[in-house]
Amino acid sequence: MKLHHVAERLEVDDADLSGSVFNDANLSGSTFNQMNLVGATFNDSNMTGWTLNDVNLAGAKIANVNLTGCVIADCRLTGMTINGILVKDLLDAYGARNAPR
Repeated sequence: MKLHHVAERLEVDDADLSGSVFNDANLSGSTFNQMNLVGATFNDSNMTGWTLNDVNLAGAKIANVNLTGCVIADCRLTGMTINGILVKDLLDAYGARNAPR
């Protein structure tokens, strides 16, 4: 099924849309609950203002992304790296540097 030049609000429940392709689609203001996006790829996408809550991003690869103003809180960071450096090591170094003397 192909939809071209459609301006319509869709409500999709209990659907298998695996393998679908979305090109030049405006999904702003959409809500995604209990989604399986394993192996999904997002390229050249505007995700400004996104909120991710209770999401499994294990093994995700984030590259060439603008993270200006990004807030990460109350997350499990085991094995997470930034530019090849373990985040745990970065936080430990920060804590040691800013510890009361």
